[in-house]
Amino acid sequence: MNEFEDLLNSVSEVNPGDVVTAEVLTVDNDQANVVIEGTGVEGVLTLRELTNDRNADINDFVKTGDTVEVLVLRQVVGKDTDTVTFLVSKKRLEARKAWDKLVGREGEVVTVKGTRAVKGGLSVEFEGLRGFIPASMIDTRFVRNTEKFVGQEFEAKIKEVVPAENRFILSRREVVEEKAAAARKEVFSKLEEGAIVKGKVARLTSFGAFIDLGGVDGLVHVTELSHERNVSPKSVVSVGEEVEVKVLSIDEEAGRVSLSLKATTPGPWDGVEQKLAAGDVVDGKVKRLTDFGAFVEVLPGIDGLVHISQISHKRVENPKDVLSVGQEVKVKVLDVNAAAERVSLSIKALEERPAQAENEEKRQSRPRRPKREAKRDYELPETQTGFSMADLFGDIEL
Repeated sequence: MNEFEDLLNSVSEVNPGDVVTAEVLTVDNDQANVVIEGTGVEGVLTLRELTNDRNADINDFVKTGDTVEVLVLRQVVGKDTDTVTFLVSKKRLEARKAWDKLVGREGEVVTVKGTRAVKGGLSVEFEGLRGFIPASMIDTRFVRNTEKFVGQEFEAKIKEVVPAENRFILSRREVVEEKAAAARKEVFSKLEEGAIVKGKVARLTSFGAFIDLGGVDGLVHVTELSHERNVSPKSVVSVGEEVEVKVLSIDEEAGRVSLSLKATTPGPWDGVEQKLAAGDVVDGKVKRLTDFGAFVEVLPGIDGLVHISQISHKRVENPKDVLSVGQEVKVKVLDVNAAAERVSLSIKALEERPAQAENEEKRQSRPRRPKREAKRDYELPETQTGFSMADLFGDIEL
């Protein structure tokens, strides 16, 4: 008993909570046996007190002869022997140092590593200390699957630090928002209306495509995607594709940029005079029917109008009675107006004119004879000498 008391007295200078330096004596079975310098007292450093990764190899952290700084946790007395050892921890010492470093650092941006997806958010590690990022603070949009952040290193802003409660809350969303705001400001400072810029297709909607210009998403409306009519965005571009677009308008206050893809490509009307001229006979396809005529595609992206009066020599009440969408027809070009983007066409000009219609046109084109003056039932005298009203109306009683 006296010898045991002497042994305890010899280690009285080592107490739980002390930060000491120890030398690694042996490493075996996921634990390292150490001796605390200056005391001769031995301690045990387990894998669990080295790292949170339970599948790690202890030999990756310590080796025989290494000197490590550790935190004394508690005293352990052997059951069958009179040996006294201490359980020490490197991990908790690093955590204590991390807590000390965190106090008063709210609002600061630090680099953390995602460690585990947990209910309501993501668990992260910062210098050996475990922190938490709520799901609503992971990104600008709500993230349902937080697993993709596990194992990644990223920046987050410190929101709350309470060492007594082991409370360490961070926000990645604020960092993302601040970076996006800075990027938007820079992009808007360089954008000019009419400029041709490069971007990447970020997402597609029913009404157009959003193009990432490097921090600002601009919209290419469906009408500005192609020179062709009634196209779907996915038939023109795909997500991730790099494109060149023309800046149509900029509204920095609202954060909106209107873009055009078709403005960067030659239009179907460019040089149309060299492709089409009055008098040409071409094949076409009926694209649309209206009450006043039919639109026929004669070149890719160029529709000409066959007015209802130019469909047939016979009277046509409604173009739908004679033509149908998709029908192949042969037409004659009557006029080409590239500036107004109009082409006038005729179907009846290529058909033989019926004799009845020809006679009717001849009659309508024959000059009319002047009308004869109505014959008077009286004659005026050759001169006005001796002529009076009484000579004409003398028999009328007043």
